[in-house]
Amino acid sequence: MIDQGKGKFHDLRMQNRKLLDITGVQNVESFDSEEFLLQTELGHLTIRGQNLHIKNLSLEEGLLSIEGQVHSLIYLNPGSQGKNKSLLGKLFK
Repeated sequence: MIDQGKGKFHDLRMQNRKLLDITGVQNVESFDSEEFLLQTELGHLTIRGQNLHIKNLSLEEGLLSIEGQVHSLIYLNPGSQGKNKSLLGKLFK
């Protein structure tokens, strides 16, 4: 069994690209129906899709559930600069 108190813990579980359960969520930086930007125990995570919305959120427990059509999951390295001017590009200028 993993001891969550000694280190960082982050897990993703997706069902049929329509329900995403995430642990290790520290903060929801921003979100809309097409893009979520999260701070997780292991760095920033961007989730892109359509009709995305929060089903459940508990920052105290580090849990987030998102419903909608998931198109992509992207982890960002601090200091990286992409060519697109999305929210991610603005965050890591």
